[in-house]
Formats: sequence, C-alpha cells, structure tokens
Amino acid sequence: MCGITGFFRLSSEATVENSLLTAMNQAQFHRGPDEGGEYIDEHVALGHRRLSIIDLSSGKQPMISDCDNYILVFNGEIYNFPEVREELIAKGHHFNTHSDTEVILRAHIEWGEESIHRLRGMFAYVIWDKKQKSLYVTRDRLGIKPLFWAIIDNVFYFASELKSLKLLPNLDKTVEPKALEQYFAFGYVAEPYTIYKQVAKLSPGHTLSISVDSPTPKIKQYWDVSYANQTDYDEQAYQEALIKEFKKSINSHMMAEVPLGSFLSGGVDSSAVVAMMSQDSKQPVKTCSIGFDVADYNETDFARMVAQKYKTDHQEKVVKSDDFDLLDELAGLYDEPYADSSAMPTYRVCQLAREKVTVCMSGDGADELLAGYRRYNLMMNEEKVRSKIPAGIRKAIFKPLGKLYPKLDWAPQFLRAKTTFQSLAMDTAEGYFHGVSILNDEQRRALFSPSVLSSLGDYSALEVFREHEANFDGNDPLSLIQYLDLKTYLVGDILTKVDRASMAHSLEVRVPFLDHEFVEWSATVPYKAKLKHGEGKYVLKKAMEDYLPHDVLYRNKMGFRVPLADWFRGPLKEKLRSALLSEEMKECGLFNMNTIERWVNEHQSGRREYSAPLWTLLMFASFIRQSKS
Repeated sequence: MCGITGFFRLSSEATVENSLLTAMNQAQFHRGPDEGGEYIDEHVALGHRRLSIIDLSSGKQPMISDCDNYILVFNGEIYNFPEVREELIAKGHHFNTHSDTEVILRAHIEWGEESIHRLRGMFAYVIWDKKQKSLYVTRDRLGIKPLFWAIIDNVFYFASELKSLKLLPNLDKTVEPKALEQYFAFGYVAEPYTIYKQVAKLSPGHTLSISVDSPTPKIKQYWDVSYANQTDYDEQAYQEALIKEFKKSINSHMMAEVPLGSFLSGGVDSSAVVAMMSQDSKQPVKTCSIGFDVADYNETDFARMVAQKYKTDHQEKVVKSDDFDLLDELAGLYDEPYADSSAMPTYRVCQLAREKVTVCMSGDGADELLAGYRRYNLMMNEEKVRSKIPAGIRKAIFKPLGKLYPKLDWAPQFLRAKTTFQSLAMDTAEGYFHGVSILNDEQRRALFSPSVLSSLGDYSALEVFREHEANFDGNDPLSLIQYLDLKTYLVGDILTKVDRASMAHSLEVRVPFLDHEFVEWSATVPYKAKLKHGEGKYVLKKAMEDYLPHDVLYRNKMGFRVPLADWFRGPLKEKLRSALLSEEMKECGLFNMNTIERWVNEHQSGRREYSAPLWTLLMFASFIRQSKS
C-alpha cells in the first residue's frame, strides 16, 4: 500500500519547481513510511511512498521499464499478479523483481490500456510514456484506492490524498457550491467532485489520459456492474455459490509477506471474513475488536464468540464513547468535510490492528452487495405502495400530506409519518435520496447563504443519483438502490473512511467482499434471495449458518455508532456552540447563521432533534478551521 503523487507540464511555458515534488510526496509519508522515491525529467515529476507488503527487497518505485520509456507509480495490490506474470513470461517478458508493480508495467507494455481488464485488485496508478509524452491514470473498479487530480496553469497534478495538492502555491481553495450541497445531503462529497472547484477525483472504474498533444483529459469508464442477468436458482444453489465465490476472494486476498489479520466487530460481515480466513490459514488468524464503555454500543461479546470458535489470536480494547480528542484530528485526516461519526471508532480500531499486523481484512461492502442495511427493507416496503398506486395519484395524495403533517423528531418512529408521506410521492431514486439525506431539501436551502443559493440555482444533490440511475441496467428497485450505494455511499463514505483511517497508521486494509468478480457474481443474485421476509443479507446468513453462531448471524445490526444527541446537550454543548457560531463560520460566507443558531438553541433546549445536521456542521467547521491553519 502506498501513496503516489506528481505533476506533468502540459506545455513548455508551464512553470513549476521540481522541488515541489518532495513536499507533495512527504505530505503522504504516512501512506508509505518504508521507502520513498522520485523520478524527474523535463516533462514530469513522479513521487512514491511505499508500505512494503509484497517483494520486500525489490519492487521500488517509481519503476522504470527496461526500455527506459515507461515509468510507473502505483498504489494498491494486484491479487492475481502471479497468473498475469506467467502469461507475460510465456510472451517473452523477463522479470527483474517478484512484485506486482512490475507486472502492471509489463502488462501495459504488452497490452496497452486493455491491460486494465486483466488486473484483479485495488489500485490507483499512473504511467508516463516518454515517447508519446502522455500520462495514463487509472483507478480500481470499486474505488477502494483514491486518486485526486487538478489542472492549474497548464500543469496536471495528481495525488493519493488531497493534502498533497493543498500544498500547491497557486491552488484556488474556493469551495465548489455543488460539493457543498452534496456534503450536507450525504455527509461526504461525491465523485468526481471535491470540496474545491479546481480539484477533482477520478471516479471508480475510470481511466484518464492526457498528453502534450492532447492537454484536455480524456476520461473513460472501463468497468461497471450489471444487474441485467440475474439467475434463477434455488436457495441452496445460491448459498453454495456464495461460499465458493467468497472463499476464492478470501484466498487471493491473503497473499502477503508481512503479518496479516482481520477486523472482528462481531457483526456478520467481519465474522464471515474471519471464518473463511480460518479455513485457509495454518496459523491462528490475528483478530482485533474495539469495545465501548457504553453497553448499548459494545459488540465485543459477539466478537469474542467468533474468536473463541476459530481460536484466533484475538485482541480487544475498550475506548471511550466520548473520544473527543479525535474531532479536530479527523478534519486534518480527511482533507475535505466528512461527516460519518463512525470515523472515530474506525480510526481507533486501525490503530489497534497496527500493533500486531501490517495488513488487515475488513467486511466492508457486504451490506451494499447483499442488502444488509435496514433502510433497504424500509424502501422496499415503500415500493409496495408505489407499485400499487400510479405516480400521478401518489403525488396528489402524499405530497400534500407530507407538507401538512407535523415533523415529530421527538416522537416514536411509528409516528414520524412526514418523511414517509414525502417519500411515497416520489419515484424510487428520489425517495431513496430523500430517505438517506442528512439534511432534507428544505433544511439545506435554509442553511445556505443567498450567494450559495444563487450559485446553486436549480442544482440538487439528487442529480448525483440521477446520473448513476441513467447507467443502471437492472429491473427491480432493490437492485437500483444497491447500485446507487455502490456508486456513492460505498466509495464516498465507507471506503474513504477506511482508507484514510488505516493509512494514518500505515495499515493496509483489504476488502474481499469487493473483489470485482465477487461483486459481479452478487449482481446476478435476485433481490428475493438478498432480502427475504425483512431479513437483509439473507443468502449470506443462510450460507454462513454452518460457520457462525446463530446469535451472531441473526441479531440486530449495531455498527459503529456514537451518541451525538447526548453529546451536544452535555459534554460537547459549549464546543458545538463556539465552533458553529465562530467568526470563521461567519466569514466564510456560505451559511445563514440565523438558521445555525436556531438549530443549536432548539436542539440544546430539547425542543427539536438536530444531532445529525449539527454533527455535519461541526465537521465542516473543523474543515474551515484546518483550511486556515
């Protein structure tokens, strides 16, 4: 696992000091503390930080081809590199190392841009072609590894993390209004946007090509998942196929020359990973769990069940649920506003894992692939209504009801009908957007300043869903919302969280559920096998009954949660008020400060529940403060 960065002068007039590369590379030191390397010529400067996992003694980067024409910097792992290596040897290639880096380089020489289709793994890499004076950039299919880029004053810049690009002396740090709208809807900025107008993310499953002769980036999609070819098997066949496909993924992901382990939360997904790893490992699997000092948020008893069953080398640590020391540190870690509060325990579990291992497995991705989120069941219940009532009639009935019904934040869940009425008046994508938004449309409009509202015009973060919906090829609403989550929530929230938290501790995290072949197989499983009788991940749970305790498989999902509402009325009361009503927040010109003050007062008095919007604002305030330092 590594960090990559660099720049490419697109014309002879473009000026940038080569010394900038060292600073950009050093900013990502945490991603690769083992080694650093640079390549510089008259056109490009390429930097690399290495966390050594495979071929510890060689595989140094930037890697230069034998012909001296191609130079590669690479972040990630290629799990099938031994097979591709043998294929290249058969074609006459001679290897100088045993690294996956050299396999990527020689594969590109042999097959060009088509070589991407032969690679199985998580990656972002850049190849400089000296003869063509062109740069080829790519990112893995699911977006496990990040890649940021910008063109400023005729220079193309790239980096694994935004903090490297923040060092550019001529970077305009003007906030992109569309990114602001996305952040307060989703809690993250969705690909390909970043918080800054001048910087973009390369979307998952895409390549970018740019050259001196063609200085406008050519961005192409090379992969997408299809839901159009779902199979019609019996339950037993799906379960057997899942075990077969998942074991195959686990086996490939266990390749390493350094200590390897797994997170073990006590939930279904990480427990399934540990169960499958134990089948292949000759030594006890190293596992780690984070517990909390509040019983309602503590899953360590369930993690311990799995650890005992498989006799893992288990370690656990209890952390404070009020881990306030991390609040400002997280803002610096993520570089742009990021509002998932589970980033706090994720940071701590990565810290714990790094004490014993360099590579750690994670169960991330299973919820998106196999319908594990509770919101999927809610949405499908709404779809039953949508399917029986024509859209025109639904809008005529439920839209007025949604406006008239009082918003009862304080009431029990079954009395909160306002949101449901509003959602039923919408189509599937809009209804799902409405359901997952942290701040609803009305709240976001009330929050933003007149200048932001003017810049946004008619733009809504819903457009992010609409753009992906246009590429969806399935036939059922559950597959659609799973696809939307794969393209947005998974990459923008979950994978971003894990990448930054793990790399802050120089820990590589692998996600076997997101092996692209397993993802493609999961898309062939019909929705009825994933969500059955209200039970999410049905096929996974049934398949794992021979491997995991019943209490682990069929208990209520907890996840990493923190008690925000209580914090903001208790220990974080004054910090919240001072941060949200600070001079920095007023001076940035992005918000209606009267709205923020009203939300703070109403929440802290107990009259309304605004914990999620206030946390989202608190993280943005930290971002603003970090940006000025």
